[in-house]
Amino acid sequence: MDEQYDVIVLGTGLTECILSGIFSVEGKKVLHIDRQDHYGGESASLSLSQIYEKFRPGEPVRQSLGRDRDWNVDLIPKFLMANGELTNILMHTNVTRYMEFKQISGSYVYRDRRIAKVPSNEMEAIRSPLMGLFEKRRMKRFFEFISNYEEGNPSTYQGLNLDRNSMLEVYTKFGLEAGTKDFIGHAMALYLDDDYLTKPARETVERILLYAKSMARFGKSPYLYPLYGLGELPQGFARLSAIYGGTYMLDKPVDEVVYENGVAVGVRSGDETARAKIIIGDPTYFPTKVRKTGKVIRVICVLTRPIPNTDNADSLQIVIPQNQIGRKHDIYIAMVSASHKVASEGHYLAIVSTIIETDNPLNEITPAMHLLGPVVEKFVGITDLLEPVEDGTKDHVYISKSYDATSHFETTTDDVKDIYERIEGKPLVLKKRPVDDEDNFTA
Repeated sequence: MDEQYDVIVLGTGLTECILSGIFSVEGKKVLHIDRQDHYGGESASLSLSQIYEKFRPGEPVRQSLGRDRDWNVDLIPKFLMANGELTNILMHTNVTRYMEFKQISGSYVYRDRRIAKVPSNEMEAIRSPLMGLFEKRRMKRFFEFISNYEEGNPSTYQGLNLDRNSMLEVYTKFGLEAGTKDFIGHAMALYLDDDYLTKPARETVERILLYAKSMARFGKSPYLYPLYGLGELPQGFARLSAIYGGTYMLDKPVDEVVYENGVAVGVRSGDETARAKIIIGDPTYFPTKVRKTGKVIRVICVLTRPIPNTDNADSLQIVIPQNQIGRKHDIYIAMVSASHKVASEGHYLAIVSTIIETDNPLNEITPAMHLLGPVVEKFVGITDLLEPVEDGTKDHVYISKSYDATSHFETTTDDVKDIYERIEGKPLVLKKRPVDDEDNFTA
């Protein structure tokens, strides 16, 4: 460890592992350290016994839940958009070679005390039970506008200036009802709150396009999920880094970040010190350099049958828009099952998450818990949302953000690109890795 590196990365969360892989591919000498004995950090997938040890230390595992090795329980429930940025990164780096993916069966939204499939095109809008006859016609026109939209071609904007007109003005142009705005903004554009309504419409239109194109890619839903859990993602990028010479050390204490004249120059572990000009890490390694922006509650629920009223789907997402239940933030339900190699046969994992707004977070998620049906076992976790106080350009310490309550990775990849640009002074441009690179790797 007593060596000079270009980059030292602390923590093996997904954000850190993506950056480690990218910098290794670019030829930088990378040292990657984690004080835990497993990959994933806050975004790890744990066995059932590890889940019990984390949430209920000393309590025996229920024997009725089956074999421990059949379980890979995500601590952070998220899906990949089929056309999203993380999928693009996986494809360009060929990390897809190290894992298999399965499509999520359904995407649902909660409206008027029931759940229904999220329509993603004109035909689905016509068939949707979410809207009346006249609203279906208005929604059909809106989807036609979205599907004909072309970046840089104002003739497809139908008289709208997407850099000036707000999204609320776009909705008004098509005469859409409040409930329709809810599921477009929250279940398709995937916003956490309604702040987007008063901002220029371009970003929202592009988000809806991303959802629709992701949906069209495979049908059923716009989401993908790696077999054996999300912990496979950081491990895949760790493997990429190792192929290009990156050094990994798990179960390695980090005693201090070494500074000289206010600039980070290395990391000390015991009597060893590794030096580098760039230090990257998750917020837990830098408690004095981050601020709390809120809290997230995540409830891991074990079920023995699919969620009711979802056509017996083996996996799904349900978005409960804030306005439907009188909140400021949406509630998300992400469900996977034994078919995704994350639970024993006959079991389902549903994880409910939202940003906490009151002193009684369990009460806040009651609307979501009522949708699940009988819950065999549940584990409740509450974590702080942390973000760096500074951008790292002064002290060369670049800190990632906590994983938010959304059920997708778009905000995570935004953080990856932001950190990369702050370090390199230029945007991240992915170059496709040659397929035969791994053949040149010697363990």
